[in-house]
Amino acid sequence: MITTRNFALTKEEIQQFHSQGYLGPYAAMSPEEMSAFRERIERDVLTTEGPNKRNRSQCRHLDSPVVYELSSLPAIVDRMRSLYGNDLILWASYFFTKEPGGVEIPWHQDMNYWPLEPVVNISSWMAIDEVTTENSCVRIIPGSHKKVVPHVKSPAGMAFSEMVDMNYVDTSKAINMELRPGEFFLFNEKTLHQSEPNRSNNRRMGLSMRVTLPFVKIEHDISPLFPGHAAVLLSGEDKLGFNRLVLPPVA
Repeated sequence: MITTRNFALTKEEIQQFHSQGYLGPYAAMSPEEMSAFRERIERDVLTTEGPNKRNRSQCRHLDSPVVYELSSLPAIVDRMRSLYGNDLILWASYFFTKEPGGVEIPWHQDMNYWPLEPVVNISSWMAIDEVTTENSCVRIIPGSHKKVVPHVKSPAGMAFSEMVDMNYVDTSKAINMELRPGEFFLFNEKTLHQSEPNRSNNRRMGLSMRVTLPFVKIEHDISPLFPGHAAVLLSGEDKLGFNRLVLPPVA
């Protein structure tokens, strides 16, 4: 059951995040509770247009109460506060959905793609469906966040046009982030991650949410964002006013 208890991290968990670049998995809710959210997502979100008319999977926390509700769960936000402080800005969310046969997302560091200055971010990746090695769970390399890795053009057939130069990557330490519905993990902007093609007969859907701090400038209107993009104050205050903020949607 979803609770209102405090989910602040322990000293050991904070140390792990800084040394390994990730934390989790944690349970934000039970698979049974996620089933009700999944129905709402399939009915009210995936079938409707969002703020980015070119991509209905992007930034639905801006217009969908169910997506904002998932993005602002205390199980996620309290842990982010433990790492980055009370003032948090939710600037992006995305449904990473792979149907059977969905292609590989190559090894990459998120900071390579993002219009942030400086690039400071913490992400949550939450399982909407059951997420396994068979249907393309995220794979991460612990400790890979300690350096910036060059990116190059991806070969044909990849989901992203750029990927890390594999000459700089040791995948022998990669771990599989298998998740039950309602579980999530946290990682930062430099943690190397990837997902294989979906070789199963089951869809794999996850919701990512991207959170930064008020001193970071978001280039709202340029790729991979969109004209009219805005962010939401997730926690605390924004005393700097660098970014375009809007109120979250209400049911």
